[in-house]
Amino acid sequence: MDHQDRDQLRRISALHINLQHPELSREQRLIRWAQLLDQMPERRLNTLFETEFQPSSLREALRREGSPISVAFDDCILRDAGLQGDSYGEAKRFFGLSDLEMHQLVCSCHSGETVRSGTVAECVRAVAEPSPSLLSMLMNALLIFRRE
Repeated sequence: MDHQDRDQLRRISALHINLQHPELSREQRLIRWAQLLDQMPERRLNTLFETEFQPSSLREALRREGSPISVAFDDCILRDAGLQGDSYGEAKRFFGLSDLEMHQLVCSCHSGETVRSGTVAECVRAVAEPSPSLLSMLMNALLIFRRE
């Protein structure tokens, strides 16, 4: 019998999970991202600079180390489900988000240069709801405009 350390067991476990659930729905992908962000809710994450003012060709390629998107890309389950990078455009494609939703989640104009991971998790959960109510949309808007 071979001895395996914890990291090896985690990798095997992640592979096993992926074999059982090879495709994740949009909602499952978003919820997984929110869970990852909630693991360290006080962690400061880097935002992307004024995404709404970037030409679309540049906006798609925007990325930053330590961003909310990089938290998702660091996860082997999301990578195995098809997340191919930590750029704005790749996150938009993989999570099925609009530019407005991406703007709300990762743009610097809402919280400055950094944002609390827990704050982004709350916003991701609001986006993940299949049919958000008017109240949840208002709550999402309030969370986004709340300065850290």
